[in-house]
Amino acid sequence: MIRVNAVGEVCPKPVIMTKKALKEIESGVVEVSIDNETSKENVEKMAKEMGHKFQTKKEGEIFVITITKEGEKETLVEEDENIVISIGSDNMGDGDEELGKILIKGFIYALTEAEVLPKTILLYNKGVLLASTFEDTIKDLKLLEERGVEILSCGTCANFYHVQDKIKVGTLTNMYTILERQMKAKKVIKP
Repeated sequence: MIRVNAVGEVCPKPVIMTKKALKEIESGVVEVSIDNETSKENVEKMAKEMGHKFQTKKEGEIFVITITKEGEKETLVEEDENIVISIGSDNMGDGDEELGKILIKGFIYALTEAEVLPKTILLYNKGVLLASTFEDTIKDLKLLEERGVEILSCGTCANFYHVQDKIKVGTLTNMYTILERQMKAKKVIKP
């Protein structure tokens, strides 16, 4: 068993520490100690995405996540189909802000009508508002999610804009996962 002490660490460090520990073994158990809810959820999400079984228990103020790795798992995404849309604002372009909001709304709607869908939509900085406070884009993002598009919003950004409890579509994630999705993508589109 490998033990990872991520107490006192903030995301994405617990995810990175856990991923490194999992890479060290072909099969076996990695036990991760974490002291905050966001990091706990991100490590659990990573374990699930990697196809590993895990259990979480709380010991006082510490979450202990026990991850069981049973050999290498296949990757979740076919690399030749992996298109990522990366949105870092609640508007599109550098001109007029009102026009930019109309454009981003139209862009997301156009995605719902596209024949080829992205594998993932990443929302960071003010982009998280598109999944939390803008009803028109929330509706379209929900349609995309129903069609199998992964919608990920930056947790740090959601906390900064005080919308972490208002995300209505997709899930919160961390900067490490955002980077990883972009690095594995065949194509990254930034409107």
